[in-house]
Amino acid sequence: MRLSLGVLLFLLTSVSFAQVQSLTSSLRPLYEYALIADSTDRNTKIDNWWRSLRQAQQIPLVIEDSVAFLFKGSAKTVEWMGDFNGWGYNHSYNNKGKPIQGTDIWIFKASFPKDARLDYKIMLNGSQQILDPENPRQQWSGVGGGSPNSELRMPHWKEDPLHQLRSGIEKGKVVTDILFNSSVLGYQLMFNIYLPAGYEKSGKLPVLYVTDGYEYMHPRLGNMTTILDNLYADKKIKPAIYVFIDHREPVNRSNNKRMEELAMNESYYDFFTKEFIPHIESLYPVLSDPVQRGILGESMGGLTAAYFAFVKPGVFGMAGIQSPAFRARPQIYSICDNPQQPIKVSMTSGLISDASEASRKMKSILENNACIYNYREVNDGHSWGNWRNLIDDILIDFFGI
Repeated sequence: MRLSLGVLLFLLTSVSFAQVQSLTSSLRPLYEYALIADSTDRNTKIDNWWRSLRQAQQIPLVIEDSVAFLFKGSAKTVEWMGDFNGWGYNHSYNNKGKPIQGTDIWIFKASFPKDARLDYKIMLNGSQQILDPENPRQQWSGVGGGSPNSELRMPHWKEDPLHQLRSGIEKGKVVTDILFNSSVLGYQLMFNIYLPAGYEKSGKLPVLYVTDGYEYMHPRLGNMTTILDNLYADKKIKPAIYVFIDHREPVNRSNNKRMEELAMNESYYDFFTKEFIPHIESLYPVLSDPVQRGILGESMGGLTAAYFAFVKPGVFGMAGIQSPAFRARPQIYSICDNPQQPIKVSMTSGLISDASEASRKMKSILENNACIYNYREVNDGHSWGNWRNLIDDILIDFFGI
């Protein structure tokens, strides 16, 4: 059915107006209570209104695609920092809260897609970042386990049930903190390994190397071992072995070498291909066929996954690329153009202050060569809340039954 431009604009305006009215009506009591002359009566009604929102876990207040971020307390300025303004890098985004006269409440209104999920914090007085004290939902983020951010979940966003621990299912064997001395790099490294249940009887298996492996395994971040156990229980993927590379220094785990190792580092590639892969193949029943060997990573790890898969033929046949940091090394585009062998690529990106522009450019390159690829975008930011919900899609792309 065709609609005239005028009718279409009317419908869009009507929908938007209805949603704004819905949020406005939910906030109307607060503004009415703020006008009460008697301070005791005013504060009592405002406190009761605030308590009802808190008990219903409605802070932030979300109605359809509209959000009212709220803060109650004493401050000179209140701002909301998060994925929506690139954590302050997007200076054109107005993230400043407004005080509601007659109250100690600050408000910041915004609009997001109904299926969005975003990390954020509250900034007080221009310098102090805090978690939202009224929002119990959190998403951990950052290198090495990091720290929590407050989490905004829009009404149509759902967490993947694969993150739930299940009882009564077979679980893979996880071996952690395995040390390896690299002659190429001149220092000691650490890795973890996941062996699927019954792997001893399966013969040689495909293998997926995972950069930022500690984060991919961490229950609050990637939670990948739980995802694997559940995918196997649901019979959605074939057995494979997973090698999780830990970029933290074994004796000083606060020293994370990821920014050095994952920046299209030729020495790190040499270590991987000349030392590490042969070492893994000598210890574990993994197939040596490049078609059965993959690499997965997020951000700088996504850049590395593309680099490792495309820089030389015959090493990696699969590349899992999440929110890739292609802007850090734009020469990656020419490396991935016209590959000498087909690569199976599974790439994902968020649409909110993430890597969608760079990922779409790579997608257009993949479309023009012999690669087999899947590309997914979600209304999310550059966060583990984004990446963890898409891990199963990548695994099914590579090893689906």
